[in-house]
Amino acid sequence: MPVDEAATPLADAPAAHRTALLVIDMLSDWRFPDAEPLLAEALLVAPRIAALKASCKAIGIPTVYVNDNQGRWRSDFRTLVQEVMDCAGAAAEICRMLAPETDDYFVLKPKHSGFYETPLNLLLQHLHVRRLLITGVSTERCILMTASDAHMRDFKVACPRDCVASGQGRHQERTLEHLADTLQMSIDPSDQLDLTAIGA
Repeated sequence: MPVDEAATPLADAPAAHRTALLVIDMLSDWRFPDAEPLLAEALLVAPRIAALKASCKAIGIPTVYVNDNQGRWRSDFRTLVQEVMDCAGAAAEICRMLAPETDDYFVLKPKHSGFYETPLNLLLQHLHVRRLLITGVSTERCILMTASDAHMRDFKVACPRDCVASGQGRHQERTLEHLADTLQMSIDPSDQLDLTAIGA
């Protein structure tokens, strides 16, 4: 559902070019073990994700924020965003760059994959989406799991390498190679994506 309750033309219409942009776990307070190196990398990719989102929005491709519920089974997305905005430092900076807009969508997930026990698949069906642009963190965990589940559901998937991040470089490259070689997914940089590749 959209971030606020107001319906918008984009929110009610099928996705342009049958594509959706997923932003995974970028809105966070980063208060978990070993968060510091991942946060540093997330800060580097956030402007590229923001630029990709702007390009998508310009041609009617919707954005879906897929965020961890952080173990809080009473999580509320608006509250989560506000809490991150109130943080100091890099967490708030990332949130400001990627702040959800009224015509964006969101899904809270309990585990690594955005599809596991969430309404994500139903939302994408509603939007007539067949291709996913997957961005966010971390490449070897939530990106990999979500991309793999998307693959099993017959979505065409692109994980632009400049829009995903890991706290460990060796995991980044190894996972990207797996996505490209084993799952046949595009890992081309975001500025090389053809956003209109799948017709509406």
